[in-house]
Amino acid sequence: MSTKPFAISEDWVVVILGLAIIILALSGVIIPKPSFSWADSAALTNKVLSFDNLKIIGAQFGLVYITAIVGAVLLRKDLKALLIVFPIVMILTVIALIIAGNETVKNYNLEAVIFSLAIGLIISNCFKLPQWFKDALSTELYVKIGLVLLGTTVIFGDILKAGSLGLIQALLVVVSVWYFAYWVCRKLKIDKEMSLMLSSAVSICGVSAAIATSGAIKGDTKKLSYVISLVLITAIPMMIFMPYLAEWMNLPQEVTGAWLGGSIDTTGAVVASGSLVGEEALKISTIVKFSQNVLLGIAAFFISIYWTYSKSVDDETKKDKPTLKLIWDRFPKFVVGFVFVSLMFSFVVSPEANNMVKDSLKSIQGLWFALAFTSIGLETNFKDLFKQDNKKPLYAFIVAQTFNIVVTLMIAMALFG
Repeated sequence: MSTKPFAISEDWVVVILGLAIIILALSGVIIPKPSFSWADSAALTNKVLSFDNLKIIGAQFGLVYITAIVGAVLLRKDLKALLIVFPIVMILTVIALIIAGNETVKNYNLEAVIFSLAIGLIISNCFKLPQWFKDALSTELYVKIGLVLLGTTVIFGDILKAGSLGLIQALLVVVSVWYFAYWVCRKLKIDKEMSLMLSSAVSICGVSAAIATSGAIKGDTKKLSYVISLVLITAIPMMIFMPYLAEWMNLPQEVTGAWLGGSIDTTGAVVASGSLVGEEALKISTIVKFSQNVLLGIAAFFISIYWTYSKSVDDETKKDKPTLKLIWDRFPKFVVGFVFVSLMFSFVVSPEANNMVKDSLKSIQGLWFALAFTSIGLETNFKDLFKQDNKKPLYAFIVAQTFNIVVTLMIAMALFG
């Protein structure tokens, strides 16, 4: 009589790995945040590529490499392929982080994930990668570990500090824009998976929201990379032109800040845009954007419930009664990890301990996301990413973003005017 070997699902594995990284940091194993900022070749050589900085990058590599190996062992994946492929993915990702760290690139607010994706895409489209290489790319594992670590930045005490007006605006914008974007997507007959990712990206906080939603619904990585590209590309003209539009409309700094924070999808672009207006606009825009970021965990939780419930009543599984047990079985457990970590850092970890580890953990979280997008690029083809079918999501994104700009302006004027 054969017995089935005990196996842990990927979602529980990422919770275990994410918590292990956090516990290590809280125990004193803190890897400093490496520097990738440079303005010229001298700064690149003396700062980014200095021996001390390369040691820190090497320490981060050691941590993520060991974590990936443990994950592969727990998930019974091919370890030999991973040992070869992961260092290659890490080298490509570090190149992307160095490019994104250039001062000129930063001025255009181009994030590291877009370069990770681009490098991966160039390689996968110029060279035929063997199947064993692609099979060793654990994209979802990397994304979900990053999402568990993202919970360390969602502190409930900070939510209260964000201010009641910022939270009210964030809630109104997220709910109204999300439902409108989803309605537009469904009207254009865009599949449910893409609709959920796109709606979350437009309404909540861009890249992080798209990643969280994709993780919650086990979304197609090609669709996710397309949505991320749309978010990053549209953030640039919005960041540049909205401050001038606000000046033309004679909007007060408070209203301008609330408008920028509520409608521009990436935090970096919000800060850059707010800085163009003034100190008060920068402060308000940051508070509003932070308030929207805070809603990410709540949104991911409800999207997870909706997705697992709807999956239990779709055509394939109509025979299954949508019981609480069935919903739990299909519920993405990494969301539980995200919420647990957020509660832990809000009510258990002291502010002093949080201050000691937050930069390190945020840097490692960003590294996991960058590794994931390098992997997405390596397993994606240009013709798949920008095929004819993708025009409808583009139209839906533009319509939803336009609606977002108008509605957010109205709400900002009502609350901050």
